[in-house]
Amino acid sequence: MFMKLLLCPMNKKLLRVALVYDRVNKWGGAERVLLALHEIFPEAPLFTSVYESRKAPWAKVFPEVHTSFLQKIPFAHSNHEFFAPLMPVAFNSFDFSDYDLVITVTSEAAKGIRVGRKTKHICYCLTPTRYLWSGFNDYFKNPILRFFVKPFINIHRNWDKEMAKKPDIMVAISSGVKERIKKYYGRSSVVVFPPVGVSMNRLIDSTKKYYLLVSRLDYGYKKVDLAIKTFNRLKLPLTIVGSGREESKLKQMADKNIKFVGRVTERKLDEIYRKAKALVMPQEEDFGIVAVEAQARGVPVIAYKKGGALDTVIDGKTGLFFGSQTTESLEEAVLRFEKMKFKADNLIRNSNRFSNEKFGKDFVRIVNNAIKGK
Repeated sequence: MFMKLLLCPMNKKLLRVALVYDRVNKWGGAERVLLALHEIFPEAPLFTSVYESRKAPWAKVFPEVHTSFLQKIPFAHSNHEFFAPLMPVAFNSFDFSDYDLVITVTSEAAKGIRVGRKTKHICYCLTPTRYLWSGFNDYFKNPILRFFVKPFINIHRNWDKEMAKKPDIMVAISSGVKERIKKYYGRSSVVVFPPVGVSMNRLIDSTKKYYLLVSRLDYGYKKVDLAIKTFNRLKLPLTIVGSGREESKLKQMADKNIKFVGRVTERKLDEIYRKAKALVMPQEEDFGIVAVEAQARGVPVIAYKKGGALDTVIDGKTGLFFGSQTTESLEEAVLRFEKMKFKADNLIRNSNRFSNEKFGKDFVRIVNNAIKGK
């Protein structure tokens, strides 16, 4: 719907565009961004380090998916974290000299691509590489491990800073990510919120049965353990949607009032949302699509007062914040929430600020300005 706006000023032909993403082997918020960009640039191929088609069937909509040499290494597409030192080399191996515009969607090495002199490079930054910067302590909690990885981390941080110099324009997914880009990369950026595009039956269920947490159960920064410890103390019902490597460990921590339902379909998730009292977000998210999904279904959010939640949740109107990642702080917020009421209309209206259409218009404006040299 936006392609007619995107013309190369030199020859007035449609831009030749390429999309680049760190790796194509899962489904999440970044993948929604890629699909929204595909709607704007339907002819654009997708470039990535590794591609696991079984875990990423959504990528079949792209006319072509180009992979790096890492694709030929056994197990690389499902164990990409072990190949982090090779990622800058992998993305440098692509040739984008024939493209007018390259858009990288990245939290890691994809921003380090090489482009031609006349090629514009826009980076949609999900966050500065988390394990190198804001999430370093979460990823390397063991002090002995931290000691041994520090030399590698320092080298990789230098690489990451150099790669962050390459894009012509940096676009951040939230105000929090904008601050991190300035802090870690020393670059300014413009915020364009990612598209949520929630499409569901908005019939609000008046029977609210439980608190809800929706998350991958993989990483420490998600703080699912904090929610479990808190609800163990509160003895209130908590339903956890998601799966991951920490799942069995988290289940062992949980009392009987906490229910794990694993991965579910979008339709089932819709049903689960509509019967939830509130969504609990104990983590600092880069943006946090689940907060918008919840509000779109009339479900308020109890969120840690940091990161993307500051953009998506209106304190006292569409949810409430807690100030520190402790059981005491989260427990106090839940007890405070029990005495509050929220209007579904306010929640749904707030969620509409993060539509696919809004994302498309904002992103196309940035592209047009970049092509015109503004």
